[in-house]
Amino acid sequence: MNYQNILFAAAQGVARLTLNRPDKLNSFTGAMHGEVADALAKVQSDKSIRVLVINGAGRGFCAGQDLADPEMVMGDTAPDIGDVVEKYYKPLVLRLQNLRVPTVAMVNGVAAGAGASLALACDLAIAGKSASFLQAFSKIGLSPDTGATWFLPQRVGMARALGLAMLADKLPAEKAAEWGLIWQVVDDDALAATVDALAKQLAGMPTKALVRTRQAMHAAPNHTLEQQLSMEAGFMRELGWSHDYAEGVAAFMEKRPPHFTGD
Repeated sequence: MNYQNILFAAAQGVARLTLNRPDKLNSFTGAMHGEVADALAKVQSDKSIRVLVINGAGRGFCAGQDLADPEMVMGDTAPDIGDVVEKYYKPLVLRLQNLRVPTVAMVNGVAAGAGASLALACDLAIAGKSASFLQAFSKIGLSPDTGATWFLPQRVGMARALGLAMLADKLPAEKAAEWGLIWQVVDDDALAATVDALAKQLAGMPTKALVRTRQAMHAAPNHTLEQQLSMEAGFMRELGWSHDYAEGVAAFMEKRPPHFTGD
């Protein structure tokens, strides 16, 4: 696919997906969704990729849905926004949550609406100090989508989740980190280097073990303790037969750094 709305590259185990509509604060259109889906399919199939970094070009991460996109324009009848969510945003979140590699959101500037949820759908979100998160839906008469009503209460609790969603106030990056919404906040001029170092670290770690960790933690709220213990045992059984476990034990015994392959 010849990308017009994103940039995508992979090197040394790190894939980088950049939302590239800076003049529109990287807001989503149907065309951008198609390109993102294609890039995520490449990540899923390319075993040399060990981590995915998502960021936005220009002065913002992502402003959510572009309301000028043809599928959103009001005509003689109101558009079926639910269909847009089902067709684009639901698959996007599920692809990220089930991706075979860990994911990192590098948040510069504003992450609003679906853009905020895109960052939360990644395993780790790191933001510059000038960044902010905004649940903008109530300002245009909508309720949150793209998993916001699932991510927010789990991360910050019901009271804060409702406040963020109903009042649509900007949440500064530092407070987002303080509340546990994101993993880390750093100075703006240190954001790129911090994410680069983290991506390199993750690319050298046991990929399958990281993804199983994600799966186990996401499953936990719907499991009893006994069910969760059984899931843990199943993952430990699988991982205990992996190359990376054997390598990790060997490296520990030989007092050397491990060389994980993701297998």
